[in-house]
Amino acid sequence: MAEAYIVGAVRTPVGTKKGALAGVHPSDLGAHVLKELVERTSVDAEAVEDVIMGCVSQVGPQALDLARTSWLSAGLPESVPGVTIDRQCGSSQQALHFAAQGVMSGTQDLVVASGVENMGMVPMGSNVQFAIDNGLGLYGDGWLERYGMQEISQFRGAQLMCEKWGYKREQLEEFSLESHQRAAKALEGGYFDDQIAPIAGVSQDEGVRPDTTMEKMAGLNALREGWELTPAVASQVSVGAGAVLIASEAAVKKHNLTPLARVVQLSLVGDDPVYMLTAPIPATRIALEKAGLSIDDIDVTEINEAFAPVPMAWTEELGADPAKVNPNGGAIALGHPLGATGAILMTKLVGELERSGGRYGLQTMCEGGGQANVTIIERA
Repeated sequence: MAEAYIVGAVRTPVGTKKGALAGVHPSDLGAHVLKELVERTSVDAEAVEDVIMGCVSQVGPQALDLARTSWLSAGLPESVPGVTIDRQCGSSQQALHFAAQGVMSGTQDLVVASGVENMGMVPMGSNVQFAIDNGLGLYGDGWLERYGMQEISQFRGAQLMCEKWGYKREQLEEFSLESHQRAAKALEGGYFDDQIAPIAGVSQDEGVRPDTTMEKMAGLNALREGWELTPAVASQVSVGAGAVLIASEAAVKKHNLTPLARVVQLSLVGDDPVYMLTAPIPATRIALEKAGLSIDDIDVTEINEAFAPVPMAWTEELGADPAKVNPNGGAIALGHPLGATGAILMTKLVGELERSGGRYGLQTMCEGGGQANVTIIERA
């Protein structure tokens, strides 16, 4: 099987839902990182064979095949096609999987994997509002026969995880505090500077709260009475975009590209859709086994902090070293722009492996429907 290499990765800063990026049209966010990716790699844009973009809420300004409109908005060649995909929060990580699989199959040589989401302009859930407003229901008879009328939501899933693993509010808040502290240290140290393409006058992630404390978090109301969850232990509503260029060995030589990392393993697993957020655990076990690696071989892990119990349970079940898990903070501090997060996390992962000198990196995240992608890479 042919090898697939990451030869470029770039992201916008992650903005807050009312921050400076909230007014930037999603196609312009996408165009910004796509153009920057082409410029940074000096690749011949005509040679790109596809642009695969993740986006969850494909409605309004995020409709009409955002991958295609973003590429054209960047002034890039009309000959290059684009497709927009939805695997919920893992959409742009799945875009990377599809791009790498195209290269590894030998049918493609240069593919862009990307993601965009402006949750300030297109609120989460906008794409299902038609069904709700018209009383159509989100689920058909087959689903209801299997799972009944019970609540299916990421919020309930996170609370169910707290109950299953015995996590209490204070433990979640301690994790959240650590996320902000790690992110603040990374910002102060300039760890993200080379990854970010500034836009709209913003050059750093907007969501980090270096001054947060346990006392401040303790003053917040729970998301629901009797629950352990509060807004402080959940990912932030965000705006952002990211893009990664995947190349074959032949393309690396032909276009004089510099590999940043080699794609080692691509795995995908489904799990309980009611718990929804637990799939990264079995998915990681499968990915490590297929790669012939152990969790101790992984130098850096980026696992999306949709809610604190997700990375907490993953770390506990896998026996991972907490210091290697989201070493520069996660979505609780840095934000989670849904369909863009996969590409953003990969950009962070590649950057941290380079900065720290680590060999293997692993990326995973929970996804709607009870799914998870796992990507393992090796620094070139």
